[in-house]
Amino acid sequence: MIEECEKMIEECEKTLVQSKRVASDGMIVVDCDVHVNDLPEFLAPHCEMPWRKSLEILGKTPRRYLDIPGYAPAFNQIPPIPGGHSTKSVNTPRAMRHELDALGIDYGILLPDHLLLFATLPNIEYATALSHAYNRWLVAEWIGEGSGLYGAIMACPQNPEDSAREIESYAGTPGICAVYLPTAGVDPLWGARRYDPILAAAEAADLPVILHSVTVVSPVFPAQLHQFENHWGRQVIGHVFSMMANLVSIMHTGVPVRYPKLKIVFTEAGVSWVPCAMWRMDRYHQEFRRTVPFLEERPSEYMRRQMWFATQPLDEPVNPKHLVETMEHYGGADRTLFASDWPHHDFDHPRGLAKLPLTQEQRRKIMGENALSLFKFPMPKRLTKEVQPV
Repeated sequence: MIEECEKMIEECEKTLVQSKRVASDGMIVVDCDVHVNDLPEFLAPHCEMPWRKSLEILGKTPRRYLDIPGYAPAFNQIPPIPGGHSTKSVNTPRAMRHELDALGIDYGILLPDHLLLFATLPNIEYATALSHAYNRWLVAEWIGEGSGLYGAIMACPQNPEDSAREIESYAGTPGICAVYLPTAGVDPLWGARRYDPILAAAEAADLPVILHSVTVVSPVFPAQLHQFENHWGRQVIGHVFSMMANLVSIMHTGVPVRYPKLKIVFTEAGVSWVPCAMWRMDRYHQEFRRTVPFLEERPSEYMRRQMWFATQPLDEPVNPKHLVETMEHYGGADRTLFASDWPHHDFDHPRGLAKLPLTQEQRRKIMGENALSLFKFPMPKRLTKEVQPV
């Protein structure tokens, strides 16, 4: 036992030395999870009437982070505790570029912040107009040639037919690289056939879809989060259960079969849950394959062809080698993408992966090469001048 502990300590010391080096070590770094500050007043000028007036009113309403009535609805039973995490938002592309440069990140894929809770909005007409406004705002104000900032247009699960038209209209727009599927509290889950127009349009446009969740207490959320007395319990399982439920949903209706060219990305749930979901689906595919006759191969085979998994929040076993071994079960470096979750309090710095015992080839793939290929990004031109102050 003592020898095993000494060996583990030695391995950890080696990886700690690696982690002190420059984050990217000269590699291309693509961040697949960067959040913009999508406040109602920012989107209002891009919104159709009469809902523009609603956003203007919301822009003047006192609010808390991720808790804007009628915009980012939150059910929070937790009493405030001194010393909690402070919030940080990024309001301009220039500020975002400056901050990503400081982190050593070449490309960032932009996702919303408050609108992570978008799927819980019940009014179809309002949700449709809001999704239009977000997409217009994203393209008009955040995405610029040569900025390294790319956007995922938001699908509206409340109105799949309209979302399909949105995807078609933005297909080929410079700077649009993916489709964001709001996942927190989505009902039904993303495998439901009602979403076929969205998935078909994304496949036709050759735009990967990105599932992104956030911890939310909802009657339809795939875990009984309302039973937890504190946010620690909710956070431990919230994102993971959301992603696992949607992965099984996507598989149990045969999405990868019906859309064999669709690329699916799971973000902000770490990766340790993936082998568990894969093994359980494979095991019950053997037992109940008559109920899913369209799955001619094991679910794991579809996952290794069409799915990618982002690192944030990076799982932290005592022995980092165990995380690398976990990755290998679902495809390893070939199926893994780097994500930081910037600028959230629990973001992962790119150098965090330096503590993992990866080869240089594996590190290059995870940090950027996989994403370059998946999202069809050009090779970045390294900036030699110093980053200018914002």
